[in-house]
Amino acid sequence: MKKIIPLFLFALLGFPIVASAETVVTPEAVLESVDMVWIMIAAFLVFFMHAGFAMVESGFTRSKNALNILMKNFMTVSIASVLYFIVGYGIMFGTSGGGIIGLDGFLLSGQEDQIGFFVFQAVFAATCATIISGAVAERMKLSSYLLLTVLMTGFIYPVVGHWVWGGGWLSELGFVDFAGSTVVHLTGALGAIVTVMFLGPRLGKYSGKTVNVIPGHNIPLGALGVFILWFGWFGFNGGSTLAADPSLIPAVIATTLLSASGGVIGSALFSYAKFKQIDASLTLNGALAGLVGITAGTANVSPIGAIIIGLLAGVILVEAVQFLDRVARIDDPVGAIAVHGVCGIWGTLAVGLFSVEGGLFYGDGFALLGIQAIGILAVVAWTMGATAVAVLAIKAVSGTIRVSREEEISGLDFAEHGSTAYESSRSIFNENPGADSDFGVGLLHRLDSLDKQPKPKSSHKTAQ
Repeated sequence: MKKIIPLFLFALLGFPIVASAETVVTPEAVLESVDMVWIMIAAFLVFFMHAGFAMVESGFTRSKNALNILMKNFMTVSIASVLYFIVGYGIMFGTSGGGIIGLDGFLLSGQEDQIGFFVFQAVFAATCATIISGAVAERMKLSSYLLLTVLMTGFIYPVVGHWVWGGGWLSELGFVDFAGSTVVHLTGALGAIVTVMFLGPRLGKYSGKTVNVIPGHNIPLGALGVFILWFGWFGFNGGSTLAADPSLIPAVIATTLLSASGGVIGSALFSYAKFKQIDASLTLNGALAGLVGITAGTANVSPIGAIIIGLLAGVILVEAVQFLDRVARIDDPVGAIAVHGVCGIWGTLAVGLFSVEGGLFYGDGFALLGIQAIGILAVVAWTMGATAVAVLAIKAVSGTIRVSREEEISGLDFAEHGSTAYESSRSIFNENPGADSDFGVGLLHRLDSLDKQPKPKSSHKTAQ
């Protein structure tokens, strides 16, 4: 028996060696396999970023809406994956129709050998859509949000992607966006700002000229989300090499790390200089600002350039949040528009300044910077116009895209899902600044006071 077991193991383990000997393994086949494994690993990392988005959005908002935000993120990645397979991939990477839109490749027809590339691009499409989720948190109907996600991932985003990555007119012009500062982040933020303008601010956010702070319920949860996003971003940028290039990938990972670090330092120091304290939420968003800022030029700038881009992104973020919140009075609970929109513009323009080939600071003039500006303007015009039409269409169908006042005060967890994220009898009444005392907190106080009132004496008389 002792002799039989080793012979069995040898036969079992040796069989693959014998079988593989019959298959011709070429260096090209090995390289192709390694490239695909790297792209798949990167896709896994980008998919995991959706956990980060969910944690950031729920942590930076009130507990009574946490379940709703989790459901939006799960639905976003699911809808985007299916819809991008059906139509989005074809619009983005199909045969170009005048450099504007892809005309074939729907359901991956004729593109079956590109299924790995499809997976990588599908998780990018979902990322673009989920940016809107954070900006419209705590007041948008779930059904309206999901309809907008369908239009964003099925049409609006793929058109932009075709222009830049699918052989469209911007790529022919020489526009540079290596991993998506404009294609993914700016597009998502533009969709967000248009939708927020239709929605209006949360109840109690603005009282006359006063801007009320509505704090998030769990900043540690938000910080965990930022770390997850930072981790996933190594796949977001690194996977955009689309090959296991031993020289390019380390450079991309290095610039990603350095710019994110610069964003944290820049936002921390600038918030300290501005407010005499290091603002925690701004510093956390500073990491994301640095990541968005480097995404367009991560393969085109030096490590020093990446640090500068990140530092300036951190400063820009603080000013952008303050401007949007206090001057433009655009209520964005998580700062998504400032992070992905304003810093997305900065990152795209930074390519024209810091690119070692064609950048203004490397003596190559304004040509690339001008092309980057043209691309930004084109994407702004298309995305804002298309999103406005989409939102108007959704309003025409559903009547309104915003929940009722009572639903907003009680919380979207209860209103949209009939449940809550946390087991607390008071969670649906929490933190409603400026709300009418006849509902919410005031109602709870009156209910509590009933137990303190003396009970009426019972009567033994029976009704006649």
